[in-house]
Formats: sequence, structure tokens, C-alpha cells
Amino acid sequence: MAKCEEGYICDVCNADVESIEQSDLYLRFIIGEIDPELLHTAPERHIRCNPALAQFIISPKFAPVTYQGNFSKNELDPEFVKRREDLVTRGWYRLQEIVGQDIPVIEYPLPEVIERFRKR
Repeated sequence: MAKCEEGYICDVCNADVESIEQSDLYLRFIIGEIDPELLHTAPERHIRCNPALAQFIISPKFAPVTYQGNFSKNELDPEFVKRREDLVTRGWYRLQEIVGQDIPVIEYPLPEVIERFRKR
């Protein structure tokens, strides 16, 4: 089967990432961690399969993720954690918002990320 026909397979659990709102790849793109030019080549995974990132989503609509390890937010600077929670949570809400909308992929990111991409 051609790669484009396989869908997006999580590189952690090997299950299908069935929808964009579960996509760690698109969340990272929305918050500016994936360059638009590399989006099609970066590995995919479920948001929950990347607990180092998922731990920063703070929403009653997202069951909390606890991460144990060197990058647990409990071990990080509280000010950094606050900024990271704000960014990742806003990105997660944006990811939910774009579902079903007919907008170009380049318009998925947060406004400040789009601006940063334009300045390059």
C-alpha cells in the first residue's frame, strides 16, 4: 500500500491517528514546533502518546496527563510551566477549532506562530 493510502500511524503505539484533533504532529505545528516545510516528513503520534507535551494541556475537556521523567512539569521552573501550559493549551483548543473548517493548513497555527513563519 502506498504511504499516502496508509493514513497516519502513531510511531509510539502503531495505531491509526484517526483524526486531526488527536494529532501530536498538528498540535506541534500549531504551536510552532514543526516548520511548515517539514510537516509532511515529521513522525505522527497521538497527543497522549507524547506525555511530555500532553501534560501541559489544561482543560476540562482533556483528561490530565501525568508525566514521570526528566521533563515532568513538576520538576521544571514554575514560570516556564505556566507559559508552556498557556501555549500548549491554546494550541490544543485551536486544534479542536479547526476540525471541519475549510481553511488552508498554513492558517492552522496560532497567530503569533503564523507571524513568526512570515518573518522568516
